[in-house]
Amino acid sequence: MGLFEPQHIILIVIALLLFFGGKKIPELMRGLGKGMKEFKDAQNGETNSDATPTNNNANATSNTGDKPRV
Repeated sequence: MGLFEPQHIILIVIALLLFFGGKKIPELMRGLGKGMKEFKDAQNGETNSDATPTNNNANATSNTGDKPRV
């Protein structure tokens, strides 16, 4: 016998439909997928490509030799 037999999967699906409703399940799965993707990206050390880059050189000197702004 396996861990999940077809009867177990059917019972779980029915319970989820009764508990959350048909409209809420796609939202839950979408959120779960995004969370798993973010977790995998964090494990691999990747950054979020949607985030805007920050300007770390705001107080650095310019190439023309001007003094940095204080």
